[in-house]
Amino acid sequence: MTDRKGELAANLAQVERRITAACTAAGRKREEVTLIVVTKTYPASDVRILSELGVRHVAENRDQDAAPKAAACSDLPLSWHFVGQLQTNKVRSVVGYADVVQSVDRARLVTALSKEAERVGREVGCLIQVALDAGESARGERGGVAPGGIAELADLVAAAPGLRLGGLMTVAPLTGEYAGQQQAAFERLMDLSTDLRRTHPAANMVSAGMSADLEQAVAAGATHVRVGTAVLGVRPGLG
Repeated sequence: MTDRKGELAANLAQVERRITAACTAAGRKREEVTLIVVTKTYPASDVRILSELGVRHVAENRDQDAAPKAAACSDLPLSWHFVGQLQTNKVRSVVGYADVVQSVDRARLVTALSKEAERVGREVGCLIQVALDAGESARGERGGVAPGGIAELADLVAAAPGLRLGGLMTVAPLTGEYAGQQQAAFERLMDLSTDLRRTHPAANMVSAGMSADLEQAVAAGATHVRVGTAVLGVRPGLG
């Protein structure tokens, strides 16, 4: 086993223990929570090792990094999630590899994703990114629609050809009433998910929690956690 494979295996095992312990504490079954490994800034070789170690879901937040990496790993049994803010001029590229776009936050993006998914004959899963640092009608600092805008956007996604409404995603906010209150933020997202499922019962995916706060997300009821640093290590400086 190479040094890198051994390092990633040990890190994955530790994250697995954390998720299992969090599920036990919350009275949940381990299989209720899916681990998505965020591979941004790390090479395709790491993605290949992760696949060998049993990882099936990976995430990226920049198309210019993700597209070549996904192409290099196209032979692997992976589901690719796009989790960054997505500009419409990148939609054609992203739809080429992403199985799920977790950062849908405006009508124009829904239209662009639908048009491209139809063009290439793919179905793309979509999560509405919720900004818990926004007012009822504003957008968040790191993208996302305010809670008051979820219903309208969800209806648009559900009606759009080529798209599948999967559920909701959030990033623990750095400002506003939920700053530093990850548990409360994730519980709020679960309440919003309950509201959404009244009109869209199949939209039951809740993506929340990262390396530092995955336990709080699992306790709140998240179905998917997005873990990068705890698996791959501290990222190198980006300049």
